[in-house]
Amino acid sequence: MADVIPIRSTVLHEQVARKLRALLVEGRIAAGAKLNERELSERLQVSRTPLREAIKQLAAEGLVALLPHRGAVAIQLDEAEVQHSFELMAALEGLSGELAAQRISDAELQDIQALHFEMMAAFTRRDLSAYYRLNAQIHAAINAAAKNPVLTRSYAQTNARLQALRFRSNQDERKWKRAVKEHSLMIDALAARDGPGLRELLITHLNHKRDVVLEMMRAGTLAIGSKA
Repeated sequence: MADVIPIRSTVLHEQVARKLRALLVEGRIAAGAKLNERELSERLQVSRTPLREAIKQLAAEGLVALLPHRGAVAIQLDEAEVQHSFELMAALEGLSGELAAQRISDAELQDIQALHFEMMAAFTRRDLSAYYRLNAQIHAAINAAAKNPVLTRSYAQTNARLQALRFRSNQDERKWKRAVKEHSLMIDALAARDGPGLRELLITHLNHKRDVVLEMMRAGTLAIGSKA
């Protein structure tokens, strides 16, 4: 039996979704795998009702596909979809950064700097799970600081499909170190309110992520198989 992840019965389905999202993003549920409700209910120690609601939420986010005669399946992107999704994500991240540099408040900047400090501590511990969680919060906070709700909706929808791939792109030590250095430069650019510079850094950062993922897919260390 896989690791048991207990959840109190009183929590809402959003908290079940958070646990299930982590399993998908961190690859503990493989891309293309069917989500077995009985096994997940036991693993998460919840009834099927909040689990089903959580699965519907993740399907809306794009992490899960609901297929006729198969049920819920963890999404699996092919190489072309990865390229196209990262291309769009780089544009969204770049615009988020440029607008955030113009519109961010001092309090928002301080919050992002604090998250960056925590993320660096997680990197020092080589705690990839904590690092990724904080990393995602930083990117989301930069997007929020752009103060464009239409951009935020597009960002969230596109990013959901790439979360698992972004997580795995840090599993190579050298490339992880490069990503950390890029993040430090991003925070400096944001603090300097350098919109064009931050935009360029974010686009380069996402392109590096894309290249790592495609390299892994082509090497067979990240299966692409048939799509969910």
